[in-house]
Amino acid sequence: MAKRERGDIYFFYRPRVGKEEPHSSDDVQRMYIVLRPDSSGETSNQVEQQEKQDEVNIEKSMLLRLIVMGKKSLPNPAKRSKPYWGFVELVTTKIQDIKDALKGARALGEGVYRILKHHSGEGDKPRKMHTHLIYKLEFPSEGAESRPQEELNVEREGSFLIQIKNPTQGLFKRKRKRKRKKKAIFPAHVQRRFGKLRYHAADPPDFLNYQGCEFLLISASDDIRKELGLEIEEDASCSDLVNTFGETASSNALYRGIWV
Repeated sequence: MAKRERGDIYFFYRPRVGKEEPHSSDDVQRMYIVLRPDSSGETSNQVEQQEKQDEVNIEKSMLLRLIVMGKKSLPNPAKRSKPYWGFVELVTTKIQDIKDALKGARALGEGVYRILKHHSGEGDKPRKMHTHLIYKLEFPSEGAESRPQEELNVEREGSFLIQIKNPTQGLFKRKRKRKRKKKAIFPAHVQRRFGKLRYHAADPPDFLNYQGCEFLLISASDDIRKELGLEIEEDASCSDLVNTFGETASSNALYRGIWV
């Protein structure tokens, strides 16, 4: 198993219109994930920005990916064969861009994540490569209430298979009519990794550096150590989410594990 990327992960939700004081998941309109890759060397050194078509050295610039989940929750750990769709809405190095995109959203969780490359197979059978997105929460603190997190399937820790959608194979079908998002345009050296496949493992994680990138998350486990033999170290001494994005909205779900 190889570590392909590490960093910080933040969860947010947006209440439905007219539900400024949500009391359950029925009052939630949308769920967001923000990934902030670490620049320690477990990520690629350079990222091609889709809109500006220039290179950003993430050893010097903070990279932020804003992800929208197609459903208003993470995959249900009890239904491990059911994939959940998501897409990358924004890739930026500017914190204010994320603040603007999340205006009115509520902080739900904060932790650390890894993207792992893993091969499965036994004996003489071919070893199939896949990738895991795993995370572990730092906030809410362990032992705190976690009602919003439980309803939105944000467990204390989680492991998901992540598969990138080939943009040349069409977009995912959506039950609700929404403004169609522009599909990802990968550079040739990234696109050719798909070949004729509809999906590809998130290796390299640079797939996620392109706006419009669509992917599937499939729940694998809520016990990372048991599943993968790994232990993720977290730092719950202070909230990096609040230090980075500020207290722009209610943080009751983040700190106290309650809706309002």
